[in-house]
Amino acid sequence: MHSVRNILAIAGKELRGYFASPIAYIIIGLFGILFGLFFIASLRFFVEQSQRMAMMGGAGTVNVNEQMIRPVLQNAAVIILFVMPMITMRTYSEEKRSGTIELLLTSPLTDFEIIMGKFVGAMGLFCAMLLVTVIDVAILFRLGNPEWRPIAAGYLGLLLMGGCFISLGLLISSLTKNQVVAGFMTFAVFLVLWIVDWFGESLGPTGQDILARLSITQNLDDFTKGMIDTTHLAYYLSFIAFGLFLTAKSVDSERWRG
Repeated sequence: MHSVRNILAIAGKELRGYFASPIAYIIIGLFGILFGLFFIASLRFFVEQSQRMAMMGGAGTVNVNEQMIRPVLQNAAVIILFVMPMITMRTYSEEKRSGTIELLLTSPLTDFEIIMGKFVGAMGLFCAMLLVTVIDVAILFRLGNPEWRPIAAGYLGLLLMGGCFISLGLLISSLTKNQVVAGFMTFAVFLVLWIVDWFGESLGPTGQDILARLSITQNLDDFTKGMIDTTHLAYYLSFIAFGLFLTAKSVDSERWRG
């Protein structure tokens, strides 16, 4: 219980740090605007498709979840790729730059509490980003009758993917005191994980399958279809755990150097 309080205290400190500067508002606003633009574009396309089907005498069906929600969530994943480095780049780099890292590492807090606190704080901001988009999705339930389970599964996939990015971003931020360097390094690593399966075709069926399993986007695909596969859950949770483990090792080495 004491450990949980410490984690929540650090998470609260991180969230206050985000909202004390314009960064949180910029991130949430940018994400909300871009998501809204993709949503409007997909809604317009969906309406045009529906009208075209109606003019053809109702031949065929247009599924709102498949034709609209899924593309919107996939586009949201692209936005996350660009926005997430802005969240994680300051987590440790700012502590190092300001000199507060020594105070943090010499406090009674354990490395686990520090890392989990920063992780939960960053996830809190990420959840706030996703929460803004619920307004757009609520419009569909006001105007129509979409299935809620595929939407919930898609958001779960985005949440898990974001957790992977944050755990990796924490690791990279712990390696440098320069926020800009941390941001660019984080984006570069994220991008590699994003496109790693593109190189699979040149490696044959086995290599292609391995890279597809490593791809952070391939594991998201089934979530956007409304399917929650335990294999993908295991991938994301293992990724998060491994990222936090490496961050713990990095912080521990910083403690010894200090």
